[in-house]
Amino acid sequence: MDYHITYQAPLAPQDCCNQNALLVGSLLHLMSHYSARSQQEEPCLKLAAVIERHLAALSRVPGIDPVLRASCEQLSETWGDLVDASLPVPTKSTILARFMSLNQKRGLRYP
Repeated sequence: MDYHITYQAPLAPQDCCNQNALLVGSLLHLMSHYSARSQQEEPCLKLAAVIERHLAALSRVPGIDPVLRASCEQLSETWGDLVDASLPVPTKSTILARFMSLNQKRGLRYP
């Protein structure tokens, strides 16, 4: 499932209100989909990342209520931590192991 929001050039004030309402509505929709997933399913990392980006974007809307801004910033950080915790941990290898792997891919063999 891919979720994308396209941002456009600056809008007239009444259009900005509509754009802000669209952002809030889409954020609520995404969060509902995330919470509606069954307990047996793995958490959707892409969906969580999109929710985090929407919260961050909403917190940067000019003229937004300070309480809503603070809530969005805090929730964005929380969702970001969830995404970061769900990312696979890269395997750590030594320089020698990486060098040997690279040379094996090139067809070089070691005795």
